[in-house]
Amino acid sequence: MRQLVLRSLFFTKAAHSLSPLLQYSRRSTAFLPAVGLVMVIICMIVLNSRFLSIGNLENIGRQVSINAVISVGMTFVILTGGIDLSVGAVMALSGTITAGLMASGMPGVIAIGAGLGVGLVLGLSNGLCIAGLRMPPIIVSLAIMSVARGLALIYTNGYPVTGLPEWFSFFGRGNIAGIQTPIFVMLVTYGASWIILERMPVGRYILAIGGNEDAVRLSGIDSRRYKVFVYVASGLTASIAGIVLSSRLMSGQPNAGMGFELDAIAAVVLGGTAINGGRGSIIGTLVGAMLLGVLNNGLNLMAISPYVQNVIKGGIILLAIFVSRQTRPGASK
Repeated sequence: MRQLVLRSLFFTKAAHSLSPLLQYSRRSTAFLPAVGLVMVIICMIVLNSRFLSIGNLENIGRQVSINAVISVGMTFVILTGGIDLSVGAVMALSGTITAGLMASGMPGVIAIGAGLGVGLVLGLSNGLCIAGLRMPPIIVSLAIMSVARGLALIYTNGYPVTGLPEWFSFFGRGNIAGIQTPIFVMLVTYGASWIILERMPVGRYILAIGGNEDAVRLSGIDSRRYKVFVYVASGLTASIAGIVLSSRLMSGQPNAGMGFELDAIAAVVLGGTAINGGRGSIIGTLVGAMLLGVLNNGLNLMAISPYVQNVIKGGIILLAIFVSRQTRPGASK
């Protein structure tokens, strides 16, 4: 009897000590993705001794940074209950415009500004059609994707743009205070986005629109303005990623970014953001992008076929959506 009492007291104390962690896991959308990331890293360390090499970790950082930056804008969009399938094509057009202007002798500031402007204009086009004309986000973004990809091919005649100035490689291959420039750009982008979503009224409005847009409108808030904002943000982050990628490759590739929209959506979903909006976090998206990058890298190190990798990633995304639906408030009702 005494042993039973002692065991009962032990498990009661253990449960009490874990309760703050369990409560945090219910509140934070990034908790489960972070646990998943740790588990994947441990598996990759066990399965491949090269995983922890400096060169491989740097490679992961470069690969993750591009998708992570695109995923920032995608997070904004999905939080409102929308979707943006044009980010890969916007990325390609921004990169080729920037590269083309530089190759023609245009000052770097103007060329980069033009590349960013392309993203802003296409994002604005998405937002005005979706919020202003109330057109379906998936159809609008597919149309903009086709337009952007076509313009990139027309501008370059289907050929890569080369002959860029050597200094331009700094954005894709350089470093700032020992941190790779793409990773530094990623951290700055996430820092600014975290402030917007967590410390500014616009962040609360974005979440509220995804939760119940009708209630937001009835409260006197113009939801259309904030929906336009999220698509502009998505276009901007896609153009930033496109410029960084062009710098890394030292060329403007009109076919760049193909499939990147799916990777961005995967990072957002893996990070715990609800696919129908209203719930999620920018930190969760960063964790999701890292999880996806580590998984891709580990599967490549194990020489897993790219076709098999697509099957594995698709299954993980489905599992992430299922877990997200089961852990959201009211799911058990």
